[in-house]
Amino acid sequence: MGNGFPKKGNTLPLSATEPQKMAYEAMVAEAVRLELGGSHQAIKTLMRRTGASSRTAKNWLAGSTGPSGAHLVQLMRSSDLVFEAVLKMAGRERVLTSPRLAEARQLVRRVEVLLGSSN
Repeated sequence: MGNGFPKKGNTLPLSATEPQKMAYEAMVAEAVRLELGGSHQAIKTLMRRTGASSRTAKNWLAGSTGPSGAHLVQLMRSSDLVFEAVLKMAGRERVLTSPRLAEARQLVRRVEVLLGSSN
């Protein structure tokens, strides 16, 4: 009979009832690519921001691995998109809304002042 476990590989198949979530590595890669693109310049920017090696930065962009520890903190400091992705993965989306709303209101007020002073 068999126990239902795969004979090869290092991951178990997901059950049909379990919703699929985007993997940590894929979410970070998507955020970095949205901000920096996928070019060689993006790799150099990642290296500069985090102190990581070229191969490591390439792996992050490809989504095969994700930053951990100090690299993740450095990346979160320099990238709002990565910071937001990590908060979403942690289930902390509410943290993003209130400060963003206040910031958006401030920007609208500044625009109103600028438009009002130009007439």
